[in-house]
Amino acid sequence: MVDMTEEQQNASTGSVGKYAPLAVIGAGALAGYYFLGDYLNFDTLRDNREALIAWRDNNYLLAVLAYMGVYIAVVAFSLPGATVMTLTGGFLFGLIPGTIFTVTAATMGAACIFLAAKSSLGDTLKKRAGPWMGKFEKGFQENELSFLFLLRLVPAVPFFIANLLPAFFGVKLITYVWTTFLGILPGSAVYTSVGTGLGEIFASGQEISLNIFADPKVWGPFVGLIALALLPILIKTIRGKPIPGQENQ
Repeated sequence: MVDMTEEQQNASTGSVGKYAPLAVIGAGALAGYYFLGDYLNFDTLRDNREALIAWRDNNYLLAVLAYMGVYIAVVAFSLPGATVMTLTGGFLFGLIPGTIFTVTAATMGAACIFLAAKSSLGDTLKKRAGPWMGKFEKGFQENELSFLFLLRLVPAVPFFIANLLPAFFGVKLITYVWTTFLGILPGSAVYTSVGTGLGEIFASGQEISLNIFADPKVWGPFVGLIALALLPILIKTIRGKPIPGQENQ
């Protein structure tokens, strides 16, 4: 009886430890919504633009670290405001530095939620899903890079979902990190470039509009990137089909 009790205690402790990362993410999300939910918006940026610029000028390194820290939290805890944060990066740091800071922070935040989901839910979902999950995972792995880039490039896939799905299909952390970094780079650069013009918009008193992203000149390149990501999948699919007339040979 003593041994059984100890085993049960160890199993219980292991179960709690297994879901601890996901619990931390959940707690952080609630705290983030409570403390930051009303601040990550354009009104806050507009009303504090001069103070932010002065603080950046006097404490550049600290400003970079603070920006990246908040961005990591926004992504890791799936908080609203990622678009505003990306535009802020362009507003404060310019196109190239802002893009680098944003993509690096977003990748780090995504890695946090990826590891939390993989350690807490990955094995459990595989066991419960049964053979279907195994087949889907095999298909995913056969075209892993293409699927990972598609998750990042297709606007219809929410960033939160794109962060979680790879955790359930055996994707390695290093692969997840570099495909995330490169996959979000184009979109981040576009948003950051828009952010570099916020100063003039604020000064003129104009309303901020994101209608610019409906312009084909903006989203057109993304279509090309999506097509490139799909190409390997299409080639493999075509090669896997039998040549007409030789099906029964």
